[in-house]
Amino acid sequence: MGSTLAIGDFSRATHLSVKKLRHYHQIGLLEPADVDPETGYRHYATEQISAAQVIRRFRELDMPLDEIHAVLSAPDPQTRNALIADHLARMEAGLTRTQAAIAALRDLLEHPNTAAPIEHRRVEAAAAAAITEVIDIADALLWYQGALGELHALLAAQDIRPDGPPGATYSSELFADERGSATIFVPCQGQVRPMGRVVPLVVPAVELATITHTGPHNGIDRAYGALATYVSDHALAVDGPIREYYLVGPGDTPEETAWRTQIGWPVFATSATT
Repeated sequence: MGSTLAIGDFSRATHLSVKKLRHYHQIGLLEPADVDPETGYRHYATEQISAAQVIRRFRELDMPLDEIHAVLSAPDPQTRNALIADHLARMEAGLTRTQAAIAALRDLLEHPNTAAPIEHRRVEAAAAAAITEVIDIADALLWYQGALGELHALLAAQDIRPDGPPGATYSSELFADERGSATIFVPCQGQVRPMGRVVPLVVPAVELATITHTGPHNGIDRAYGALATYVSDHALAVDGPIREYYLVGPGDTPEETAWRTQIGWPVFATSATT
């Protein structure tokens, strides 16, 4: 072993506090080269400076300590690089979400009263292929994409053509409790044979007040707010799940600005239907 540094000097050399170095020792992430059995003083080998610098860089990237430990103890470069790549991918996804949230907030501040027109629509009962599950609201978008892909695959396998844009119904509990029932459906003509999660379903008729949101789903809450205000102001609300129709979605184009989602709030039947 080469020369060693007391913990204070090692702290200065690595820009890691003494408190952090002691914690890293306790959890086995960075153990000192020598611990005096009588005084408990820790000494670190100068060769450990590079490992400490790696740990510091990973912490700056918000990598959890257990993942850093896995990287440092990886049995080979391929495993180590895969662990690092996984973390970077999660960071990039988080950055994308942050950028989207910033853009949505900026748009809200610059255009606080912008809203699409609201219409009334009578939706007739329709036969469909459907998937219904209890989901967490945090998983709603991924669940919708996966379920919709499964529905289209089954219809193609059974040679049944869709008869209109796909839609979904979401229970009040999903919004209030962050967990509740959701149904994704694809209207179609023909006898759907149940398979896996897919079952035939008659989507019931309903009277809706509707608004169409254009763009990615992360800004859809503004359309929900405008629609809820309209329904409340006109005292039209009735019990029933929220309904969405995906007029243009990820399955049609990867261009998020082109997506169009029609949101329907169940209301009393009126004469002003469209």
